[in-house]
Amino acid sequence: MEKVDGILYRYILDHSSTITETWLALREKQAGSIYSVDTDVKVEELLREQNTLTIKTVTSALLEDKNSFIENMEQWAAMVAKSRVESDTPIYEVLEALNKVRETYWDFITDHMLKDNNGITKDTIIRWSRLINHAFDQLNREFTEQYYLLTKKRLLAQQDLINELGSPVIPIVDAIAVLPLIGEIDTYRAKEILNATPSKCISKNVSHLFIDLSGVTLLDTMVAHQVFELISTLKLLGIQSTISGIRPEVAQTSIQLGLDFSEVSTHSTLKQALSKQGIKLYERK
Repeated sequence: MEKVDGILYRYILDHSSTITETWLALREKQAGSIYSVDTDVKVEELLREQNTLTIKTVTSALLEDKNSFIENMEQWAAMVAKSRVESDTPIYEVLEALNKVRETYWDFITDHMLKDNNGITKDTIIRWSRLINHAFDQLNREFTEQYYLLTKKRLLAQQDLINELGSPVIPIVDAIAVLPLIGEIDTYRAKEILNATPSKCISKNVSHLFIDLSGVTLLDTMVAHQVFELISTLKLLGIQSTISGIRPEVAQTSIQLGLDFSEVSTHSTLKQALSKQGIKLYERK
């Protein structure tokens, strides 16, 4: 590290709290944002701690050991990205806040270092500009990558939950279970049901599955074909199927498609289907 770099490094770290307070003072009212000037006291303290860490991370780019900056950057990005995802903070708000940190950082260097006539050469200023701006750019890139990965992970988890709720295999007695399908079933959802239901039945030791379609708002020809495939797959696994709630138009469509449901027990309602199996549903009075 050159001598002037060491002086700047120590000077910034010694005044990191001042830079942070200056940055916090720039906040304005932003409804629903953690960066709003009227945010909760605990959130403000979190911002203060994280911004101080931001300053320390960027300043470590002045060190001779470049691995130190990389390690600091990765830790910083992981922590801040997790915090912002958990608080549902839009990524554009974070990047805007980081830009203000950059501006505050440079204003501080300009006001307290360059104006004091410390004999700093133009070459040194240009080198600092490259080092520090590159450090901020790397922070932006690392943060956006971590933010994307965490957001993607959350979306996948939500999609898994949606898929699970979209085709729940519910055991009711012994080895009997019900698959109540509700809402619109498009081609994508039909494929998910076809792929997930057999393994669910196996894991729950189901030998007889009641597929109730009475809550389905739309069932096109492609979906009808997927339901037929599901029944065929379950049959190969030794699992008996019963359909309830199938609408007349769907039945007619199935016949036109050449889908043979003649060997599948069908009933107008789930209650009727279960009663046929000797299972009674008691209604509340």
